[in-house]
Amino acid sequence: MSYFSVLDVTPTNDNWIPDYLPTANKLVEKHGGKYLARTTSHEQVEGKKQEAALRIVISWPSKEAATAFMNDPEYAPNLKARTEGSVSHHYLIEEKDDLA
Repeated sequence: MSYFSVLDVTPTNDNWIPDYLPTANKLVEKHGGKYLARTTSHEQVEGKKQEAALRIVISWPSKEAATAFMNDPEYAPNLKARTEGSVSHHYLIEEKDDLA
């Protein structure tokens, strides 16, 4: 079953970004992920306003692939840098329709 990572990220400092991007790009690909969107061009159209500088959507072939990326030892210092240098939320969503 496919999964999606959906993130909103607002950097509080940008010191971590130059080192983060090449590593994250390489490891997303290594674990079978594909970026569907990484953009500052987004608009919230419903609900209480949730500000975010950047919205990111990654497609994964499985939950195991997504969690392997998140738990990859090479990613650990970059994850720490991102979470310390931003306000971030990461949702892992199974590609299924529970309401069908």
